[in-house]
Amino acid sequence: MNSNTQNALRFITCGSVDDGKSTLIGRLLVDTKAVLQDHLAGVQRQGETDLALLTDGLSAEREQGITIDVAYRYFNTEARKFIIGDAPGHEQYTRNMVTAASSADAAVVLVDATKLDWANPALALLTQTRRHSLLVNLLRVPSIVFAVNKLDAVADPALAFANIQNALNAFAAEAGITATATVPVSALKGWNVVDAAADGWCGYTGPTLLEILEQLPGTPAETDAPVAFPVQWVEKNSSSSDTSQGRRVFWGRVATGTVAPGTAVEVFPSGQKAVVAQVLDHARRPKAVAAGSSAGVVLDREVDVSRGDWILAAPVQAAMADDDFDTPAAGNGTSGPYPGHRELQATVAWMDDEPLVAGRVYWALHGHRWVKAKVKRVVHKLNINSLAEEDATQLDPNAVGHIELLLHEPLPAVAYKQSRVLGSLILVDTASHKTSGAVLVR
Repeated sequence: MNSNTQNALRFITCGSVDDGKSTLIGRLLVDTKAVLQDHLAGVQRQGETDLALLTDGLSAEREQGITIDVAYRYFNTEARKFIIGDAPGHEQYTRNMVTAASSADAAVVLVDATKLDWANPALALLTQTRRHSLLVNLLRVPSIVFAVNKLDAVADPALAFANIQNALNAFAAEAGITATATVPVSALKGWNVVDAAADGWCGYTGPTLLEILEQLPGTPAETDAPVAFPVQWVEKNSSSSDTSQGRRVFWGRVATGTVAPGTAVEVFPSGQKAVVAQVLDHARRPKAVAAGSSAGVVLDREVDVSRGDWILAAPVQAAMADDDFDTPAAGNGTSGPYPGHRELQATVAWMDDEPLVAGRVYWALHGHRWVKAKVKRVVHKLNINSLAEEDATQLDPNAVGHIELLLHEPLPAVAYKQSRVLGSLILVDTASHKTSGAVLVR
């Protein structure tokens, strides 16, 4: 087995309303024997098992028959462990879907064949299918799988699958999306989900959805980049048993690179330089810690470090010559491979009920650091249907667009395509404290 597939796969299901996302997850749980009999008995409706109820846990979800919040479920096969996020399909809950996708290794985008003009070779996909596909691609979810559902309910499933697959391929090519696979399924019947459908169903002879998921790679940790470590918690009175020699321990999750003793670092935003004297893993064992894992960092001297600060690789000649990084700007806190920026070009998925307009001020969260951010300009919005970039003066709820931000204090941000952690921020309304937008640095 590929070593990448030995780790647990975190994936989400997404798509339009009532495409069968919760039912698909229920089918995966039932057919992999991940549901206890008493739990299965509790989701009976009129003598039939309602698979969607295995994930829809909120009372409002059960009453309305929809998914509102992201529900996480766990199961495993002989080949792999899985963490599933059932993302809501309603447009008004797009913010929940974005939250789930931001940490996913894969996304299964469901397409309901019964909602489309499946007999038409030039059929149009649903807007929410396109929106969710664009968002998971923008969020750099490594693997995207299209699952065409409810083909058991159409008169000619082979023709329906062929036309829908062609429409998905055309859309993916236009949007720059690389799809791992397109598979026909019936979540209700269980065909091609865990167990294969009858030979030749829909003219498809490929692997089942579960077999595809078992072979997908996990998200690679950003270990090749210079060290970046956001400080989440400062332990002031550490035990002498952890060899920290009474110095403060700075805890957090390594964003990029590998933190090891002897690493020359610089504190952002103060610019103070130090050397890593000790690194502790999550169990307080002395060892180097790579990106994606939690660590405690002890520096060789006492410097002023607080929650929200970044511990970054100190400038070296090799890093300064690397074309992947911008040259440092004067007065922005550090001079290493992650210089601070006070102006950002960014793509934003807008999730607030109030439109985004120039001049508005929000809180921006980057790592664990909060700064004020002002919207300098709305450059354009993305037309979900045509994929054209259109001039705009505001972004309405659930729109995707390009904006310019002015920050009250600099942040060590890089392009999102370079780092999912350093290249992402969230905007929070200063009055209501609601998450307003997901920002991807361009």
